Amino acid sequence: MSDTRAAAEAAIRALATTPTPEAFAALLELSSLTGVALGDSARLLAATSSWSTVGEASGTTKQAAWARWHG
Repeated sequence: MSDTRAAAEAAIRALATTPTPEAFAALLELSSLTGVALGDSARLLAATSSWSTVGEASGTTKQAAWARWHG
């Protein structure tokens, strides 16, 4: 998992320091994709654990996590 995270972080940083419209557009697309992925991940974690776990992982309450990512 840490290798995947490190690779994603490196790719994002590389795009952020590339002064082209294409790099900026790629970051915008990745931002949108990340938002969708957060929701998918939150619902999967809640289904396999609980909304309390999602709340704890996101630094909020289970109610706030449910309201944000339930779907």
